[in-house]
Amino acid sequence: MDIILRASVMFFIMYSLLRLLGKRELSQVTPFELVLLIVMGDLVQQGITHNDLSMTGAALAIATIAFWALALSWITYLSPRAERWLEGGPRVLIKDGELIAANMRRDRITRAEVEIEMRLAGIARIAEVAWAILEPNGKISFIARKEEQSTKQEDDEKVT
Repeated sequence: MDIILRASVMFFIMYSLLRLLGKRELSQVTPFELVLLIVMGDLVQQGITHNDLSMTGAALAIATIAFWALALSWITYLSPRAERWLEGGPRVLIKDGELIAANMRRDRITRAEVEIEMRLAGIARIAEVAWAILEPNGKISFIARKEEQSTKQEDDEKVT
């Protein structure tokens, strides 16, 4: 029973830490960060099992963590409110060619990061973006402006 309690506590600690890291950080794991995550997993395992090297202890720890992952998955599937709370929601980064600084600051995303993602999506300038949305999985979705909107803004920029 001790292993189940420890595994449950560690599951929620790790879940909270991963949520605090933010959406973008989790979608861009460097090789060094991957190694750190593996090492953290080993340290968590030792904390859960008290260095209990038995098959029963390992099986209980794995089953408990799998249970909580499955339980949260079902909860988010069944309840939109729980899904928004547990996984977060999408956040608008660009609207009608204008950066929304408060939302970018909230998720610690720089203009340069948005521009990199734009180029990867085949978009040259922020003025060409109707919407840029940071999805809960850390990816940025872009919706291009209609051609006449983009041309009108370019004309306005030339006048000023």
